[in-house]
Amino acid sequence: MNFLKVTALIAFLGLFTGCGWQSIPKAKNSVEAAMAEVTNQYKRRSDLIPNLVKVVQGYASHEKETLEGVIAARAKATSVNLDASTLDPKKMAEFQQAQGQLSQALGRLMVISENYPQLKADQGFRDLQAQLEGTENRITVARNRYIESIKEFNDLVTVPPTSWTNSLFYHNEKMPQWDVTAEEKTKIETAPEVNFGK
Repeated sequence: MNFLKVTALIAFLGLFTGCGWQSIPKAKNSVEAAMAEVTNQYKRRSDLIPNLVKVVQGYASHEKETLEGVIAARAKATSVNLDASTLDPKKMAEFQQAQGQLSQALGRLMVISENYPQLKADQGFRDLQAQLEGTENRITVARNRYIESIKEFNDLVTVPPTSWTNSLFYHNEKMPQWDVTAEEKTKIETAPEVNFGK
């Protein structure tokens, strides 16, 4: 009789190890790690901004509105925090919007720097600009990893047979996916027209 119980237990455990018993919690951990990396890269960008603003201010102090816009956008972006374990679509959208506004403000700051040759020649500005560009690349990579980890998690909790394990034991809901912000959609839809002349 004990042999049958042990065999049934082994068969039961074997069934559930292949049906998400371990993969669902591991996927959730991967989502949390990927989100931590995304927020880490956004923090790195945020940490560069005060020095960048200070350097620009030294050459373009009368661009007060743009500089204040960057500072305000940074303050808003750093006030929105994400927690992957309690993430909801509204909080995700709020975070994305704040980061998108900061990206736009930084874009305006870089555009005005084109009007100041001494600023463009400043080694400190060039170093900060290079660090910022590198950070933007890291943000893109981190976001792509996060998108992939969310996809894997959502597949596990919604596609059989692992979704059955989720329904019985974990009760996880699909997590909100990173989406393109309205500003990014506008940029995509209104791609610049290239005209080489006639």
